[in-house]
Amino acid sequence: MTLRLPSPGGGSRTYTPRPEPARLAPGGPPLASRTVFSAAHVVADPYADIAPDAPAAVDWDATLAFRRHLWSHGLGVAEAMDTAQRGMGLDWAGAAELIRRSAAEAKAVGGRIACGVGTDQLAPGTDGSDSLDAVLAAYEEQLALVEETGSQAILMASRALAATAKSPDDYLAVYAHLLRQASEPVVLHWLGPMFDPALEGYWGSTDLDAATGTFLQVIAEHPDKVDGVKISLLDAGREIELRRGLPSGVRCYTGDDFHYPELIAGDERGFSHALLGIFDPLGPLAAQAVRVLDTGDTKGFRELLDPTVELSRHLFQPPTRFYKTGVVFLAWLAGHQDHFSMVGGLQSARSLPHLARAYELADGLGLFPDPAVAEARMASLLSVYGVDQ
Repeated sequence: MTLRLPSPGGGSRTYTPRPEPARLAPGGPPLASRTVFSAAHVVADPYADIAPDAPAAVDWDATLAFRRHLWSHGLGVAEAMDTAQRGMGLDWAGAAELIRRSAAEAKAVGGRIACGVGTDQLAPGTDGSDSLDAVLAAYEEQLALVEETGSQAILMASRALAATAKSPDDYLAVYAHLLRQASEPVVLHWLGPMFDPALEGYWGSTDLDAATGTFLQVIAEHPDKVDGVKISLLDAGREIELRRGLPSGVRCYTGDDFHYPELIAGDERGFSHALLGIFDPLGPLAAQAVRVLDTGDTKGFRELLDPTVELSRHLFQPPTRFYKTGVVFLAWLAGHQDHFSMVGGLQSARSLPHLARAYELADGLGLFPDPAVAEARMASLLSVYGVDQ
């Protein structure tokens, strides 16, 4: 069977789906040479009768089943991050429940988990919530919950801090306080404005050199409390430079969904570990590639992972923050959930030509365990939009 797919410039093209998937069975030895987390999406409850701006209704069974899928391939799960629609449909109450449930599931199956700590319970500009004290209190509340579950904490960039801080010194003070309080080393997360425009000027400056200096100062003053840093700036050169400036023992987790193969492979002066949203749809293939890298075969690693970059760049094209729509779309096509709906109604955030190209690229990589199911689901979506086959 062939599908008639809409083209971005108008018109359509014929596509013949791949008959067989890639061989990406779960299991295998633990990943050894790199620590790899997939930031995981949440599955909405499509039967909930709620408005798009109401608190999220989550299908907990399907959401936790997807995490078990990632763990089965040897990946860690980065929970309640921006991939889970934090601040784009999932509020703090929903994120807190997600953290509790996923942490319990991780304990049950022996999976690795790290969870996002932020300040999204604040309503900026009301009731004193725009003060540094309020930002600290919000961070402390979330840090306490994550640590109570036994999960590693990821200190996420805070919209409230970005709106409240008057200088780099405010960032230094807030993070110093949090790192002193943390019971175990944390991951510091620098999320660029392409992922969240409200984070423009994070670390006290729109000059990335100055911001990097402040970021590195936080780490240098508390290296025993920082397991690693997650860099999501989509700038490979800057990540490499920053990586080389880290104190000994502090890891760099790439969050660069454009350059991850080269950054993970590394060079003679080091490499990046990974904490990536693109590893939500790429999880099994990414795990296979890292196991090849574990043998010392960098060329084989690149041969597996380099072809995935075109799909990743497509999903993360501007407006980058809407990449979650493509991630959930691919999870539906792959059979990890029974519907293509998202919390906050975010399934409408990408065009039909964009989704059609995502299907074509993912199918070409063999990512769908059952290509016939993916093809049928793609055909059903095309029909809804009036594209006859």
